[in-house]
Amino acid sequence: MPKGPRKLTIAFGNETLTHYGGTYLLHRFLTQIGFKNAVAMHVRLIQRNNRYTVGEILLALLYPMILGLERIETTYLLQPNGVFRYLSGLPTYPNPSTLRRFLLRLAPQALPRLRRLHDRFLAQMTVKPHLPSRLIFDLDSTVLVLYGKQEEARVGYNPIKHGRPSYHPLLCFEGQTKDFWHGELRPGDVHTSSGVLELLKACFAKIPAGVRYVIIRADKGFYDHKTIEWLEERKAHFVIVAKLTRPIKRKLAHLPYAHVSLGVEAAEFRYQPTRWPHPYRFVVIRRPQPEEPNEQLTLFKLGKYHYQVLVTNLHLQPLNLWRFYNGRAGVERIIRELKGDYPLGKIPTRHFFANEAYFHLLLLAYNLVNWFKRLCLPEEFQTATLQTLRNRILLMPAQLLRTDNRPRLAMPPSGPREAAWKYALHKIEKLKL
Repeated sequence: MPKGPRKLTIAFGNETLTHYGGTYLLHRFLTQIGFKNAVAMHVRLIQRNNRYTVGEILLALLYPMILGLERIETTYLLQPNGVFRYLSGLPTYPNPSTLRRFLLRLAPQALPRLRRLHDRFLAQMTVKPHLPSRLIFDLDSTVLVLYGKQEEARVGYNPIKHGRPSYHPLLCFEGQTKDFWHGELRPGDVHTSSGVLELLKACFAKIPAGVRYVIIRADKGFYDHKTIEWLEERKAHFVIVAKLTRPIKRKLAHLPYAHVSLGVEAAEFRYQPTRWPHPYRFVVIRRPQPEEPNEQLTLFKLGKYHYQVLVTNLHLQPLNLWRFYNGRAGVERIIRELKGDYPLGKIPTRHFFANEAYFHLLLLAYNLVNWFKRLCLPEEFQTATLQTLRNRILLMPAQLLRTDNRPRLAMPPSGPREAAWKYALHKIEKLKL
């Protein structure tokens, strides 16, 4: 049986090694899309300390989010990593207090400019590889539990930690590409639908010319006649979970249901809720109650069935409409990824505006990774989570060597990884915005 080493000398101080070899791919991608140049042109910020440019500090915040350093305090690990700094194009790495001060200054001065820059990149990426004929906007909100004394931390709906203060961000993602489209960080006591019209206006303002129609998918928190009237005025399509009010509940037991799939029955009716401008199509899906008690707890129970009611102006058959709506589950997976793989739940400061800046930087990091994945990686990575990308692409042990005075990045032998790297480098080289 092989034995481990017995006489092994341990030496520290080798400055040619790094755990973050995949940073080079990100650096090449960001350079190819002109990220730092765009920041220099569009995000200007008056700084007392000019040691770092705005672009360098933004990268110093974005890279840790992508590489898995969840808190600003842990970014100190990158300071002595000379190979990481070389691969990322950063001359030195800022300390955590510098990053926090930057967030405080960014919020009032330059966050609107940064968001507009994000929108410019979104507009360019939306038409890659081609202009879509339709867009699907998936709306959702989530709760970020807070454990300190952060500004705007308020007690509201909190299914995770009842009674604890929180933030309650509102988010919109495009259902096909999974791109983040628009969002706002909000205090924890606001209702889900608060600010929805403003969010929709911002989303629709970004729609490129040539997109023929837009579909909104949302849960019952967005069931509101003002939202639906606004969408109708713009000839948009929608499928939204209806709140099961008393008049709707009374209808459920008396509808003629048809068997549409294994364990699924459907019916529909037209109904004009109070204050709504006219009758709408309501589609009912009912299924037998599952044996597992925790399954489908959000659905209404009546007798031996669970019910879900959708209001829509689409003309799909009930089963197809229900399946189409279920595609919205993708946004719930994205939010889980933002909380698990990205540091969405790690609030960095006590100041709301600085936390808002961090929130939007995190969503920019998410989109940058999504675009990198979509435009530069093989098909097998298209549905990969960030953690999978880290394990297979980004967290690569590497050594920076010099041969004939030329830098060379040496990595361990790895067939699948090597193929993915070569594919990505080729795609990045050909990428044009």
